[in-house]
Amino acid sequence: MLKTLRLHKAIKFAIKTHEVYQKQKRKGKDVAYIVHPMTVALILSENKASEDVVLAGVLHDTIEDSIQEKRVSYDMINERFGMEVADLVWSVTEKEKEDSWQKRKKKALEEIKGFSEDSLFLKSADVVSNTSELVDDYYRNKDDVFEIFNASKEEVIEHQLKVIQALIDNWLDNPLKGDLKFLSFELKKMLDIEL
Repeated sequence: MLKTLRLHKAIKFAIKTHEVYQKQKRKGKDVAYIVHPMTVALILSENKASEDVVLAGVLHDTIEDSIQEKRVSYDMINERFGMEVADLVWSVTEKEKEDSWQKRKKKALEEIKGFSEDSLFLKSADVVSNTSELVDDYYRNKDDVFEIFNASKEEVIEHQLKVIQALIDNWLDNPLKGDLKFLSFELKKMLDIEL
């Protein structure tokens, strides 16, 4: 029952951050943002992640995407959910939101090299969720899907391919390796790369 209570508390916290305080939507869609962290948590849970990793999946975008008036901090997550969860959320958080897309993504890619297995698991689930959505949107809307990014189609796909490869290279026993490889294949088809 304790696990269920912690999960319920994390879900409520994420809903307040993404839905109640700002009605955040997925980029370019009329879909509540909260669907994404819930998907990440479900992916992690289905792949036997620890409770802390699943909670971090629910909370992984709360620091990065909270609004100024209701700013979520590392300390808030640490106080409510413990240091393990706070460290995991912090590890996948883009800290310099004012930087260009290119600079933020380059830094995020570099940080993967120092990730623990739990951070790699969390980041992998996030990438599987985001990339699956991108692939699905691409099959419906073709190149129009890339209009929501502050980068070109080629930059977005090449970055995703590098992230996927880094996640695989840095954890050979990654439970999401098959999903990541499949999504890499799908991304390469979008660029018409020889397979």
